Amino acid sequence: MGWKPFLMENTAAEVERPDIIILVITLILVTVGTAMIYSSSSILAMEKFKDAQYFLKKQIFFVFIGMGAMVLLTKLDYHRLKKCAYPGIVLSVILLLLIFIPYVGIRAGGARRWLNLGLFSFQVTEMVKICIILFLAHFLARKVNYLKSFSRGILVPLVVTFIIIGLVALEPDFGTAVIIAMILMLMLFLAGCRMRHLAGLTALLIPAAIWMVMFKSYRIDRLKVFLNPWNDPGNKGFQIIQSLLSFGSGGTFGVGIGDGMQKLFYLPEPHTDFILSVIAEESGFVGVVLVIFLFAVLIVRGFMVAFRAPDLFGTLLAAGLTMVLAMGAFINIAGVMGLIPLKGLTLPFLSYGGTSLIMSLVAVGILLNISSHERA
Repeated sequence: MGWKPFLMENTAAEVERPDIIILVITLILVTVGTAMIYSSSSILAMEKFKDAQYFLKKQIFFVFIGMGAMVLLTKLDYHRLKKCAYPGIVLSVILLLLIFIPYVGIRAGGARRWLNLGLFSFQVTEMVKICIILFLAHFLARKVNYLKSFSRGILVPLVVTFIIIGLVALEPDFGTAVIIAMILMLMLFLAGCRMRHLAGLTALLIPAAIWMVMFKSYRIDRLKVFLNPWNDPGNKGFQIIQSLLSFGSGGTFGVGIGDGMQKLFYLPEPHTDFILSVIAEESGFVGVVLVIFLFAVLIVRGFMVAFRAPDLFGTLLAAGLTMVLAMGAFINIAGVMGLIPLKGLTLPFLSYGGTSLIMSLVAVGILLNISSHERA
């Protein structure tokens, strides 16, 4: 039955203000991220663009756009987002296809993940994650009485999600494909899908993921590097070794904000994928624990919003958005700490990147909106 009986209780008493804890944590993370982006990128920006504040200025611009979107979505009743569910999926497919058109899609690091919009680039998969969550929440809430039937209840969301996953995997972006698959599983479970359907889906996805890893030699290399980066310290193991050196150099309280050495052309992309490594060196164990603690509280509060939502649509939407933030944070943090193979995903709110920041703030805006309707 999933959460359906729980959600059908009396919803007359509702909270009328958004979750202040989620809001405060988001503001803290964005502030810390902006400061650390300047600390980690100023030397690189001076070297490449002759402007130490180049990345900082762009990030502040994206902060204002993201905050504006967050405030707007906090005020807009989340039920009105249902109208965007189907157009959002159509737009996602179109944009994912546009990526593969030369001069429209931007290739970087061996993958096509960005659209060239002239003044800036747009990472399509960040928007796609929000759109697929909105579609699944709307569709599953409408078909809740048919979810025990494979053909009438879950076939359509499976087909749509697999199309999205297939296009994302072609970029290639294995990490985002895994995140979308996990969101699908979570939302089907919460909606009340049969356990045998979920078991069958799991039995299908795990071999597919293994095949995707084995199919590409660079993914096998990443696995080998994860198991022993010291086999090739000057090449394939260089990134994770430099990251681990950052964590080791920071000690308990760090060397001081702005005084880190690993960002001086040792860490690759210190202001994006490896920003936590810079935080570890400059603020130490205490700083890393604080960042992880803030993400943990944010995720717990997000799922609390989901379970207190007044309807199934709100529950599924909040749970999916919380899951995408949780998975993004976990994959980045665990990767730079050497706990899982490295994957090129940014750390939500902290890493440099306009699309990632804006979409993360959009997710928070929707969560705040749902929290303002939750049952007391």
